[in-house]
Amino acid sequence: MKTYYGKSNSGSVSEAVSGLRNPKLLIMTSSAEKFEENVATLEKLYPGVPSIGCIAMGYSTTIVEKGVSVTAFTDGVTVKTDVLENVSQAPARYIDRVKAAVEAVKPGKNNTAIIDFCSGNDAAVLTTLSGITEKYGIQIMGATADAGKVSVNGKIYSDAMAFAVIRNETGKVKTYKENLYAPKDNLQLIASKTDKSKYYLGELNGKPAKQVYMQLTGAQEGKIVDQTFKNPFGKMVGEDVCIVSLKDVSGSGLILYRQINDSDILTILEMRDMAEVAQNTIDSIKRDFSSVSAIFSVNCIFRYLVFQENGGINQYLGKIGTLGTSCGLVGFGEHYNTQFVNQTMTCVVFE
Repeated sequence: MKTYYGKSNSGSVSEAVSGLRNPKLLIMTSSAEKFEENVATLEKLYPGVPSIGCIAMGYSTTIVEKGVSVTAFTDGVTVKTDVLENVSQAPARYIDRVKAAVEAVKPGKNNTAIIDFCSGNDAAVLTTLSGITEKYGIQIMGATADAGKVSVNGKIYSDAMAFAVIRNETGKVKTYKENLYAPKDNLQLIASKTDKSKYYLGELNGKPAKQVYMQLTGAQEGKIVDQTFKNPFGKMVGEDVCIVSLKDVSGSGLILYRQINDSDILTILEMRDMAEVAQNTIDSIKRDFSSVSAIFSVNCIFRYLVFQENGGINQYLGKIGTLGTSCGLVGFGEHYNTQFVNQTMTCVVFE
């Protein structure tokens, strides 16, 4: 399997794809200012080639904060792209498109993955996909796109999920999730008085959520949201922990970046050693893969900001890049199989 990565800090698609020949799949991230123009240009340069795109910062071993990045799969893959529309209201309405795309690539055991960009309502969309992914053994990684727009095959959509089903013809694929955070203590917090439509958390262990969070983290009035960089919530899913970020304060409650239900068990997280976390990820991938053709990842915008405060993200990306060709984007929410998470890195590795 072979991949290509190109970029242009000025936002020129032609510059980003200079030298690219016969791509099988194109994945584009672009600044908002040139997104429509860049989607059209990419389709003009490679008419009929499957593509997905979104508004985001792209990267290989360095961040492209403005401009455009293009990742291409050039050999050793079978690909099908499509879109789910109206995901905020009816995420299951076009689910047959996903099934058809999966069946079109003829997935085998542990060799097929979905990369997706979603404009919102991610948790419901991933739940909708769960039946198909379980039936066919498909793994998922993806991101919440900026500005509520995604593109598929040269066309721009709002309120949608763009996706590419990719079968690796030369080996296996596997998804990974990396947390910079771990439970601060063994305290379990039971959520109540939630409103899923507003991502609202009213109470924890029967007390106002805002009050409990301030007491457990030491957050000061007026700086509660900023505390999420140090102490996000963690939702317990079996033995796993999914990060849940704070978005805002609402009265005595909190607004989060993902849905929480009554009776969900939460905990307070704290940051781990960043270098050690990265090395653990690298070691895990090395144990699973004797050779790596490509890694495609998404790093949360909050992780990007944390890294920027602690010496920059390029050092981290360079470490991951030692495994092989590595590229991806900065997202506003992350997908790991059927989980929707925050403040996380997720990736798919191709043998």
